[in-house]
Amino acid sequence: MRKSDFYREARSDLRGPLHDLRVVEATTTWAGPMCGCMLADFGADVIKVEHPAGEVARHVPPFLPETEPPLATMHAAVNRNKRSFRLDIGRPEGAELFRRLAGRADVVIENFRPGTMERWGLGYRELRAMKHDLVMVSISGWGQFGPDADRAGYDPLAQAAAGFLSLNGSPDGEPVKSPTFLGDDLAGLHAALAVLAALRHRDATGEGQWIDVSLLDAMLFQTPGYLTLGALGVEPPRLGNEFRIAAPANVYRCRDGLVMAGVLVDKHWRSLAQLLGRPELADDPGYATAPARIARRGAVDGLLADWMAERSAEEAVQAFREQGLPATPVRGYAEAARDPHVREREMLQRVPVPGSRPLPLAGPVAKFSRTPTRVRAGAPPLGAHQDEVLEELGIPESERDALRRAGIL
Repeated sequence: MRKSDFYREARSDLRGPLHDLRVVEATTTWAGPMCGCMLADFGADVIKVEHPAGEVARHVPPFLPETEPPLATMHAAVNRNKRSFRLDIGRPEGAELFRRLAGRADVVIENFRPGTMERWGLGYRELRAMKHDLVMVSISGWGQFGPDADRAGYDPLAQAAAGFLSLNGSPDGEPVKSPTFLGDDLAGLHAALAVLAALRHRDATGEGQWIDVSLLDAMLFQTPGYLTLGALGVEPPRLGNEFRIAAPANVYRCRDGLVMAGVLVDKHWRSLAQLLGRPELADDPGYATAPARIARRGAVDGLLADWMAERSAEEAVQAFREQGLPATPVRGYAEAARDPHVREREMLQRVPVPGSRPLPLAGPVAKFSRTPTRVRAGAPPLGAHQDEVLEELGIPESERDALRRAGIL
């Protein structure tokens, strides 16, 4: 299908499917901002409320090249499509202004340690008094309740506590964390999905609700049943790049690079046996089924490794593609950014950013044929929409000046 055919009935008058949704986001770093990013990408009006000094993601390296002032990669990636509002919600005057913002919102997102918002008078029950059908989502390391709820919680801790580290890495090496904020990412995605479910319930019943998402729960959920195995006393082994459910499947060294390839279904094995020059193994009972090949993992892996070693990565991938078999080069992000398929999918979108040339930012994943989404604006400078939001709240200039003098804004 051509892209133009997919978008043939697209509307151009909406930001996306959540065009009419108002979200207030009081978050920092990654999990909470990721939830807000998802909703903003879908077209919601997301007002990001930050401490007057700016949130963590604005200040941590790496910084994007040729940006002045230096623009943090994290901030550029996760705070695009949002409006920025500087406010010290830890002070009574700031908390009162935040309550007024919540009173005009459909959704509030926060990711502070449990109890923090309540201490500021901004817990769910206080905010619900401003708007009875409010949906509020709280994202934290360990959740709002449970023995560990008050512990500090960060992404690597959730990966470690969930068991992920125990399976990640080479079989003969140390446990390895994910190179991305995997727990934060998953918690943010679950939070955004939960918000949509809660809004569906609100639209049907008029009832708002509080949503509790923890990084630990997200990491435990996103496995092919490992928590259940663990509960039954089974500890899966660490396999590195091998596949638990298939063989051969691994990262293989070619003459000029690495290729990830494998066989996940028996039909593919029959094609691979022909490609390897071993047609007699196609229907051999010792190789024809996945359980048989897994039992001979070392042997079948060796057959494919030897075949790969004689070819360039491009030759190997092309041969697999001609047979309808899965394979791809192992590449860095710079190579991925140059891929014509990545660009056709609009996973890189050039976006104007204040103080910089247009930057290539990662585009939204889901493609909507009727209500297309895009990166509409880069991550805003701190407080860029301050007066705009205050005007929407009906705050007169005299009151704004007083709040600024007091350091609330």
